[in-house]
Amino acid sequence: MTGDPIPTKILSLRILPNADAMLLERLQVPPGHRSLGLFTADCDDVSYAALDEATKKAMVTVVYARSMYAGASNASTALAGEFIGILSGENPSDIRSGLEAAVHFAQEEACFYSAKEDDSVVYFAHCISRTGSYLSHQAQVPEGTAMAYLIAPPLEAMVGLDAALKAADVTLRVFYGPPSETNFAGGLLTGDQAACRAACEAFADTVRAIAADPTTY
Repeated sequence: MTGDPIPTKILSLRILPNADAMLLERLQVPPGHRSLGLFTADCDDVSYAALDEATKKAMVTVVYARSMYAGASNASTALAGEFIGILSGENPSDIRSGLEAAVHFAQEEACFYSAKEDDSVVYFAHCISRTGSYLSHQAQVPEGTAMAYLIAPPLEAMVGLDAALKAADVTLRVFYGPPSETNFAGGLLTGDQAACRAACEAFADTVRAIAADPTTY
């Protein structure tokens, strides 16, 4: 139903306590990092935000994060899902803390929402009160910046971004033009926390309005 949360499923998790040097080199991990934490999930954008959360809760770095083509409903295998993320750290305990933070965030703190009664249109409009190192790097802003993370299907995202930018004093830092690997679109917007919340609300309202009446212009 409209407004229902769409939970994220973590599909697989592994820790490599002492990863091979050649793999570490290819992943370009920071000096001194020898442990890796890997996970896959059925939702990419929630997982990107979850990785950022991990960098705030543990001594870890995001060294790899990619969306799978076409999305979770077209996943190539049962555990591939829509996303793979890899964290690096100096030791397994740091990795474990990072993965626990990421999993908790993905399952308890953020999710997509339904914009239509039959759940055929969904969106992500999440206000991050302060960014960690990962999303800060993506948006080229200082760590601790408030951010609106906005994602929806292609047309809904474009119109929603316009509404969000007009509704609040925010700046579009990253633009995800359609189609993304998962055939969605959106962006990362920054401003103060109140502005980011207003941007999220305007985006969500717009996506729901389009889903309710898609062809009236």
